[in-house]
Amino acid sequence: MAQSEISKLKGKWKGLFICPNANIIQDLVPLLSRHLPNFDGHELTILPTRHQIAEVFTSQRPNLCFLEVSEPQERSFAVIPELLRVDPKLPIIVVLPSNDPELVLRCLRQGASDFLIPPFTGEHLEAALQKISRLQPGRVKSPGKVYCLMPAKGGCGASTIASNLAYQLKRLGDKRILLADLDPLAGTMSFLLKIKSNYSFMDALARSGELDADLWKTVVTSRQGVDVLLSPEVMTEAVGDLSDASAIVEYARGTYDLVVLDAGSVYGDWNLSQALLADEILLITTNELTALQAVQRALSYLDANNIPRYKVRLIVNRYDRHVGLSKDVIGTALHTEIFHLMPADYDAIQKALMEGKPLASTTVFGKSVIGLVERLAGSMEPQKKANSLSGLLSLFSRTSS
Repeated sequence: MAQSEISKLKGKWKGLFICPNANIIQDLVPLLSRHLPNFDGHELTILPTRHQIAEVFTSQRPNLCFLEVSEPQERSFAVIPELLRVDPKLPIIVVLPSNDPELVLRCLRQGASDFLIPPFTGEHLEAALQKISRLQPGRVKSPGKVYCLMPAKGGCGASTIASNLAYQLKRLGDKRILLADLDPLAGTMSFLLKIKSNYSFMDALARSGELDADLWKTVVTSRQGVDVLLSPEVMTEAVGDLSDASAIVEYARGTYDLVVLDAGSVYGDWNLSQALLADEILLITTNELTALQAVQRALSYLDANNIPRYKVRLIVNRYDRHVGLSKDVIGTALHTEIFHLMPADYDAIQKALMEGKPLASTTVFGKSVIGLVERLAGSMEPQKKANSLSGLLSLFSRTSS
């Protein structure tokens, strides 16, 4: 491989092998390790379902895929569009049993980047890698981190926290940040920030197969150094069919350093897809008893849908130790550590809403958002777990039965 091409392939490469035939992996890995300085791989020996693909991308973050096309071929073909649903620009190299021009053409039309035929040679692998480097320079950019904010129930202030979090994340340095309002039914980001746009995330979804920098620049609105992707102003019939946010989230992850998703709820396929793709889930509640029961149900729902509990961060908003349940009681009742407390600061928040601006960092709420950013950045020690309070535990047991 030419030196100029080798330089383009430097970086961290994570390969996903979808190969029922283990010999293919054994033959390819030594060649890949020789040509890609920082190569690692993850193996699947069965053809995965859509859900399994999403889980692998969440945990492994592959940026290169090798897919064995074997009998029954139709099942192998069906995997290609499912991979591209999660990452529309994923380089997919299909491994074919023979040099069949019709089979090669079918794979390329499905979205494969190139093909290989055993026995593998360094020359053929180099040609495939060169093609990827030409078509997708910079593919190995470190993926951005995705935070998904979800209210345990309506009216907990998740959108207010999301908007202010995005702007305070700018404190982490010169980073590209996206704030995405992905609530198709009641998105309020345009109101909170006084932004108008002719485009929404629905437009990005409609053209997900052709998303590029120019198209993306059209659908987002830049506001004080943060790109904002709005929800639709007018509800459309297509809203009821939403089930998979991966096209937006994965494109954003590859473009931005930090992504803040404002989800409308915990429930439903659309919101679950955001939770699955996110690195961290910020579950927003208040310290009212009804809101905390909603947290219990939300956590159970996420557990039942295989969303890892380690990703969930519980945020208690409008916290006032003189009103509602105390921090110790909340943590013990829910068997969950409270990640951060957000104080009530009604006057400052109402003033910011009227002006369409993030809250000043000098306000009580603004300082708390800064503290949340520091927690997320890992600069503060985890809070201690609360002591056992059996009375309230039994109360929650009764109310959830």
